[in-house]
Amino acid sequence: MYKIIGFPRSRAMRVMWLLEELEQPYEIDPAKPHSEAITAVNPSGKVPALVDGGAVLTESVAICTYLADKHGQFTFPAGTLERARQDAFTQFAVDVLEGALWTAAKNSFVHPETLRVPEIKRLCKAEFSAGLEHLGRMLGQGPYVMGETFTLPDIILGHCGGWAVTAKFDLPKDGPVYDYFKRLRARPAYRAMMDKVMAAE
Repeated sequence: MYKIIGFPRSRAMRVMWLLEELEQPYEIDPAKPHSEAITAVNPSGKVPALVDGGAVLTESVAICTYLADKHGQFTFPAGTLERARQDAFTQFAVDVLEGALWTAAKNSFVHPETLRVPEIKRLCKAEFSAGLEHLGRMLGQGPYVMGETFTLPDIILGHCGGWAVTAKFDLPKDGPVYDYFKRLRARPAYRAMMDKVMAAE
């Protein structure tokens, strides 16, 4: 039984989604950032953390990479060209799409008001939109970014798509990126994850 420490409507969603895809049991401690429950295992106060036996892992992408590698699913083997291409999609999702969303969030409610730069959110939305255009060019003919195989970067990208809705960033209303996000939301594991997220609120 895995344990996720972190309130569900956060990057913990990525870990939950992957565990649903893996059909692995887990429990959730809905700790908020910088709460005692999370700082006890992660001094930075960031969520989520994953408890696996006596080990604690932090950072959602690292956690998901570990889980996919451990269970041998939703990833290509390390040292292969496919894995390098997969990792490139993951890095793109984190650098470009999540980067824009996280910068906007920090300047909306994360940082103290005296440190926020609200004007930067316009740039964040433009960078996010440009990133989606690039994603559309990268998608190719397969249903997922790695073709027929659903992999970890699909989870990261799908989470960014949902985050964008919450942050009121524009998403395509048709076309390949729209269809891609729609396919991700249709996966049974995604729906199971969202049911648990909603139940926790």
